[in-house]
Amino acid sequence: MSVDTPPPAAPTPEGPLPPQPPPPSPRATWAEKLAAVLFCIFCYEVGLFLIVYPWLDSWGRNYWFWLQPEWRAFLVSDSFRGAVTGLGVLNILVGFRETFRLRHLR
Repeated sequence: MSVDTPPPAAPTPEGPLPPQPPPPSPRATWAEKLAAVLFCIFCYEVGLFLIVYPWLDSWGRNYWFWLQPEWRAFLVSDSFRGAVTGLGVLNILVGFRETFRLRHLR
């Protein structure tokens, strides 16, 4: 046992001690808050891009489609576009989660 910590309290005759409140959490620095805000903005922007871009006409004129022409039919299919849109929705949900987590930073 170190010198800084007090010895544990013995139970009273009435019963065990009531639970102690948790120690206060450390305060977040302004850099941590700024990083969290920027991460939220990044998640929203990437999510919005992944939701909208697969359904634009420019999706089929992408440079990456010309690298592997045999993949073009798969990459322009509605199933693949829907999967990319689903990733965009997940990014938006992560942004919402992080936004609500920001409220708990002190």
